[in-house]
This record gives sequence, C-alpha cells and structure tokens, in this order.
Amino acid sequence: MDTLVIDIETKNTFAEVGGKGKEFLDKLDMSVACVYSYNKNSYTCFDESEFDALKKLLSERALLVGFSANKFDFPILNRTLGLDLMTYPRFDISDEIEREAGRLISLNKLALENLKISKLGEAVGAPDLYRAGKIKELKEYCQQDVKITKELFDLIKRQGWILIPERDSDVPSQLRLRVDPQLLF
Repeated sequence: MDTLVIDIETKNTFAEVGGKGKEFLDKLDMSVACVYSYNKNSYTCFDESEFDALKKLLSERALLVGFSANKFDFPILNRTLGLDLMTYPRFDISDEIEREAGRLISLNKLALENLKISKLGEAVGAPDLYRAGKIKELKEYCQQDVKITKELFDLIKRQGWILIPERDSDVPSQLRLRVDPQLLF
C-alpha cells in the first residue's frame, strides 16, 4: 500500500461563495491537485483535464497524508471525483496538532519553525492564479505545499515530535505527535 501526500487548490474562495465552514465546501470548485507518492518517490500535479488520472490514482487504497485535509481537501476531492477518501487511513498533521495542542497553526509557521523554509504564498491567491490562466504557477504553488507537508510528516515519523511556535513567546514548544505504526506499511 502506498502513502500519498495530497494538497488541492480551488477556483474560488470562501469569501466568494458567501461564508466559511463545512456548509460552504460544496460551493468550492477544485482547480488543481498535487500528490506525492512514496512508492514512486515522485510528485504529480493534476489540472482539470487530468482529474480522471487523479481519480484512478486515488481509487487505490493508500495512507493519505495532508494538512487540514480532513476538513478541506478530502471533502472537495470526494465531491469532485466521486470517491470516499474518509474510509482510507489518514494522517492529518493539522488535526493532530489541534488534538494535542488545542489550537490551530498555519502550515507556513510550522515550515518556518521546523524546516526553515516558507510557503510560496497564501492559498487565497490560488484562485487568482487560476483565473489568470497561470496553471503552471498554480501547480508549482500546490506542489510546494505538498513538499512541505511531506517533509513535516517525515520529521514527525523520524523524531516523534514537531516544534510548535508559541503565540506569546519566541521559544517554541516540542509537541509529541505519534504516527500509528499500523499506518506505516
């Protein structure tokens, strides 16, 4: 069984569809998706013309890894592709941090603290890239988020913890995050 790190981008934003939250997810349309396959040791990005190939890839059961993917990426992928990814084994770094630390933190802050790299931009800019027809740049942005998520996942697997920036301190705390060995095939 493969392990796949996944991220998607949308054509529109929550602000454009009238609100934020799971009740508005069905109004967001996927523009691109990027997947890293551990078995293939490769990244593949998909635009709208390639969603059939994405569906084929995701139709084989795998461990799915993402960042805020249970709340955002997977529901949109399910609706767009007609899949039920919530039945797959999943490791959502954001969910694990929220469960252990009791709060959310951005992917960019985690990347800066743990990997000393930052994201290419903010997700709210992805719809602008789509509307401008800059699909290559949109795929690059999405792929970089997958790379960051993969590197954070690898770090968690390797050392069992991740640094979490504190709100009112310059000293980060170590947060223990354990990847269930049964998930690692």
